[in-house]
Amino acid sequence: MSDHGDPAYDNTHRAFLQSLLARQTITFAEAKPILAAIQTVQTPNRPTLPEDVSQADFEYYVDALNTHISAYDFEIRSTHHQVSKERIYALVNTTSDALTQMATVHTPDEIAFVKRVLDAMFETYNTQVAEVMAVTSMQALKCARPPHGEQQRRDSGNQTQVTASSAALTGSQAQSVLESIVQEGWFELSAKGYHSLSPRALMELRGWLVETYNDQGGEDSDEEEDDEHVKIKFCAACREIVTVGQRCTDLGCGARVHNHCTRNLWRSQGGKEECPTCKKAWTEAPAVGEKAARQGARQATNGPNGPNGRRRRSPSDEAQSGAEED
Repeated sequence: MSDHGDPAYDNTHRAFLQSLLARQTITFAEAKPILAAIQTVQTPNRPTLPEDVSQADFEYYVDALNTHISAYDFEIRSTHHQVSKERIYALVNTTSDALTQMATVHTPDEIAFVKRVLDAMFETYNTQVAEVMAVTSMQALKCARPPHGEQQRRDSGNQTQVTASSAALTGSQAQSVLESIVQEGWFELSAKGYHSLSPRALMELRGWLVETYNDQGGEDSDEEEDDEHVKIKFCAACREIVTVGQRCTDLGCGARVHNHCTRNLWRSQGGKEECPTCKKAWTEAPAVGEKAARQGARQATNGPNGPNGRRRRSPSDEAQSGAEED
């Protein structure tokens, strides 16, 4: 199925685009039988088997589609899944963020609930001590009711507008929204019961996340103010957002890396397994992601014990207790 010239655009491309529109994300393994079926319909006298579809064939279709859908503000982007390490391809709207797209099928109060869940992921459960960036169902459902006197934030470019507070959702309504967001491919639900952003959401929300949760610095900055924890950090190897991976043992250092990117990072450093920022040895690196919730607060800056010898309760403790209650 090889021997391609310039990326032409015909009915086979339209059919593949339709399949991608129906599912939003796809892997090469998932694309092989789809492309084989499309090619077989196109040339029934020469059936194509899934194993006949190569990576080059798949990329040819992706390139051809990107050439023709760019005029409509769409693009097929890819990233590695932070857990399975598989490369995920997603059809991304380049001008409308994911929250705006959700508004076409969810009410304003439901969108406000989703935003509060995102605040919980990237503010409440994303601290210098524990970068969990995921919430259990119980923690998410606590966001069903807006905090007393809350004023809804709405980001528009570099300006933040203030709107009236949103109405509370019932527990069953919030649970239904959570399930819908997972089914729509924006959130993922892990085997341990944690909700986190999917690869598709990370690709679509990249700019919004940085603008919303990073007051200064950003993806190209490894510097952090002493009194401020930069919420959204990027992999030192691939420069994609890290919500699952590893961090420097110096909790004040901003270096992060995906688990699957460590080999590339060490190779780029001539085999030196050290922090690319502060040069400390990269050994027993603390986890980023839901594993951080289970590591406890032993690395708290004020020591493991609070007043009267009792250990202070940290966001990682609350995240773990929420998982146990689930």
